Amino acid sequence: MSNATPAATAGIDARTRVRSWLAGFESALAARDVARAAAMFAPDSYWRDLVAFTWNIKTVEGRDGVAGMLAACLDGTDPSGFTITEEPVEADGVVEAWLAFETATGRGMGHLRLTDEGAWTLLTSLRELKGHEEPMRERRPKGVRHGVVRGRTSWGQERALERARLGVEEQPYVVVIGGGQGGIALGARLRQLGVPALVLERNDRPGDSWRKRYKSLCLHDPVWYDHLPYLPFPDNWPVFAPKDKIADWLEMYVRVMEVPYWTRANVTSASWDDDTEQWRVHVDRNGEPIVLTPRHLVFATGMSGKPNVPSFPGMDVFEGEQHHSSQHPGPDAYAGKRAVVIGSNNSAHDICAALWEHGADVTMVQRSSTHIVRSDSLMEIGLGALYSEEAVRNGMTTDKADMVFASLPYRIMHRFQIPLYEKIRERDADFYDRLEKAGFAHDWGDDGSGLFMKYLRRGSGYYIDVGASDLVINGDVKLARGQVSHLTRDAVVLEDGTELPADLVVYATGYGSMNGWVADLVGRETADKVGKCWGLGSGTTKDPGPWEGEQRNMWKPTQQEGLWFHGGNLHQSRHYSLYLALQLKARYEGIPTPVYGLQEVHHLS
Repeated sequence: MSNATPAATAGIDARTRVRSWLAGFESALAARDVARAAAMFAPDSYWRDLVAFTWNIKTVEGRDGVAGMLAACLDGTDPSGFTITEEPVEADGVVEAWLAFETATGRGMGHLRLTDEGAWTLLTSLRELKGHEEPMRERRPKGVRHGVVRGRTSWGQERALERARLGVEEQPYVVVIGGGQGGIALGARLRQLGVPALVLERNDRPGDSWRKRYKSLCLHDPVWYDHLPYLPFPDNWPVFAPKDKIADWLEMYVRVMEVPYWTRANVTSASWDDDTEQWRVHVDRNGEPIVLTPRHLVFATGMSGKPNVPSFPGMDVFEGEQHHSSQHPGPDAYAGKRAVVIGSNNSAHDICAALWEHGADVTMVQRSSTHIVRSDSLMEIGLGALYSEEAVRNGMTTDKADMVFASLPYRIMHRFQIPLYEKIRERDADFYDRLEKAGFAHDWGDDGSGLFMKYLRRGSGYYIDVGASDLVINGDVKLARGQVSHLTRDAVVLEDGTELPADLVVYATGYGSMNGWVADLVGRETADKVGKCWGLGSGTTKDPGPWEGEQRNMWKPTQQEGLWFHGGNLHQSRHYSLYLALQLKARYEGIPTPVYGLQEVHHLS
């Protein structure tokens, strides 16, 4: 995360500058003078649009990029009514302002950073569709029909009838594969927008994707960062929620938000029909075969996608227990056992710590360098300005914090991250010295930008330290470095010949791209057609170029008609579920949605 907004003070001149820029910009747009509008941007500038102009999630760069987007989108968007919603602030020669505006189809919110050269960054986001606003506040449902009604049905009876019909007598417009936090958040958004949708979860209960993981699992992000749409966590919620508490919250959320949700629903295959422009989704629902025919199919199977299970020689002869970290049951059965955990990122550290706490003899195998940041430092320096109790006291709502973060184009985000991690490096210098003396290979990312850029670029390569690093430093968890050569019947052997005796091997080896699930359920041809999910094309480790400008394939149209991806952490599931839901709602209502800048495919997996 980033402390995106510098300390700033209000100024009268700042307001005048913003109003003048907005007036000129709106005038140019109304006149369809693309060249004049583009000239109001700085030569080095970025316009990030979340659905409002492009029906896409798209960032354009420089005046040429702005001109290209406006030439394609301006007539259909017909923007107007740009106004300031808060007093602008100015610091270090940059004026920042929050905006409201309208388009032909909706109402939007934006953020502007203005310099002497013109607009440096502009964020535009669609927040609601005209005529299709969510039933909230003054539009909320009454919940009851007053008067005397013969044969009246209760709210509960109506919901039960709806549940019985959906997927049987009435087909959903959207099917969401995956009922974790991503699918649940999107399901809630679609429910509020009146889009017939059905979330499919293969487990027995909502929340089981958390409930069934190893017992020490907890959120490493703080509570202020992790709210779901509509229902924030209560004020007494733990800062770092344990997995079972999250699981119960998700189960409650599904009921309270009336998310159409099938449990024990395992998708066995899916195919797209060009003639009918529908999907055929084959589902095993508690042993009963069902075929659903939605118009849109969303994979909400988690940003991490399919588990990467390695194929080391000798795995077939190993006589102990072995499994991927996603299948790890917890430490209870392994007291006194020799455990080898292959990997050195978040799951590996969590599992090593829990095994050590329960009396196992634990060795961590580090195959490549890992970035570690202590939880307290990340909360204070990395997240505090936007997601903390102090931020709440200062008037920073969750929605505003999300928008501040969204206002930073990915191309320049690392510039804001590097100073934060330089502060962390200085603050925790002794910790990092001890870690490196223990032999742990540590890095700060390719450009020193730390954890969050690693997350955005590759989704791996880091650990938020909540205690396991001290076990490595002290030697309580033994550290081995190198690549795995093979397994024997009772050991893991590294390429340098080191033998690590083992009764248990845990493969904390990460996950593949989400389109791996598409390959399994739809077919390799479709998976390759849409290409890799996640990553920015930064050219850094495990994030090959070319530059994409946005997360590959996430929350936006793909090269396969009617196929979408929704994933990420709780923050992203909350924030981007709105824009994905609005795109689906517009299509459901027959609103034209010409997509600008459809994702190109550069990498298949």
